[in-house]
Amino acid sequence: MTYASNGSSANHSLNSKHIILTSHQRGTTNAIPIQWGALDPRERGPIIGSLHNPKHRNVIGTHSGAYGVYRALAVASGVLSPTHKADLTDTSPVVPIGPYPSWGDPGKIVSLDPFGAIAGEVFAEVRSDPQSQGHEVFPTIAITRAHINIPELQDEIKQGRLTVDGEILKPDGSLVVTKAAIDPVWYLPGIAKRLNIDEWTLRRALFQQTGGMFPELVTRPDLHVFLPPIGGTTVYIIGDQAAITDPTKPLAVRVHDECNGSDVFGSDICTCRPYLVHGIEVCIQTAQEGGAGVIVYCRKEGRALGEVTKFLVYNARKRQEGGDRADAYFLRTECVAGVQDMRFQELMPDVLHWLGITKIDRLVSMSNMKYNAITNAGIAIGQRVPIPPELVPADAQVEIEAKKASGYYSEDEVLAAEALAQIKGRTY
Repeated sequence: MTYASNGSSANHSLNSKHIILTSHQRGTTNAIPIQWGALDPRERGPIIGSLHNPKHRNVIGTHSGAYGVYRALAVASGVLSPTHKADLTDTSPVVPIGPYPSWGDPGKIVSLDPFGAIAGEVFAEVRSDPQSQGHEVFPTIAITRAHINIPELQDEIKQGRLTVDGEILKPDGSLVVTKAAIDPVWYLPGIAKRLNIDEWTLRRALFQQTGGMFPELVTRPDLHVFLPPIGGTTVYIIGDQAAITDPTKPLAVRVHDECNGSDVFGSDICTCRPYLVHGIEVCIQTAQEGGAGVIVYCRKEGRALGEVTKFLVYNARKRQEGGDRADAYFLRTECVAGVQDMRFQELMPDVLHWLGITKIDRLVSMSNMKYNAITNAGIAIGQRVPIPPELVPADAQVEIEAKKASGYYSEDEVLAAEALAQIKGRTY
């Protein structure tokens, strides 16, 4: 399959077999500078990670995060033209979010672009600039509406735990939501400051631990924004979106880190799906009280250790002497991965600031890491909502008791060491 070229030098370079190493490129004189934290988008500048014109790029990496690799496969196999430009007609958000004062605070948002959903609108002049043949500004956030159907909600309606209102919760158990997909956009100086490390240390580690995939991390200190090849975040808003920022109306939030085995396939070794469903239930109830509910779903499988590591840990837990025990729950993870957790919840509150959240009435979480990250970010929390004991699967007793013993929030008694050792899961 071949493609016609419009003759531009940028398109020629995309089709050419000649390669220019990014570490050898000179300053991008046509690149628009990024003033991170500016509330005026014209002052802040767009995020341009397009490959069509290297002189326009003002970030490290490319759009679409990890999916850029699939884009490469499509180009290599000839099913996608490397010169294709997205037609963004009618793709704008279906509901407005922001701008909020937090968008103009460079310390509150460092891991996403707050203007990512409205980039096509606020940077329209840049996109149509005739002198530069137009900068390709691509959204990093998309906002739409949908109906979702979770079987457990139908059961809760039958049990009287949830009430059908016809607007938020339909008679068939489907739930009306506004949802936003967010790609990560990292402002490296802000990331480093948030993690209390030196920016050069961060850049060097990112370069080394990705096998040298992004040389600009160490050769282009003038580029401060990085589009990392990782999964992003999805936000589900239940109820009136305007209620999220209204201090007189209640707000429920669950921040949930991905667990494919439980969330999708119902594995009972952990509490992930039942706790997620309970969070949705609390969000529905809060929305029906005149407030709103927010589910933040982060792609951080296996505490960001990855699903392969998670399954290796499962094997280690089940096969260790004495079986799968609550007192050795975190130990086996650290033996395999070297650490217990790599989610870095310090970055998580950014999405809450993007939504304009200043207080949470009901946080559906037992995690002290999430609680501390949110409160340290200046967001007040009223009630903490643990998972009801009756929703914990039998094989997940190991997980829940180990977490409670490690300091997770609980309204129940924490087991002593001897009793904790007696909490065991099945073999397989």
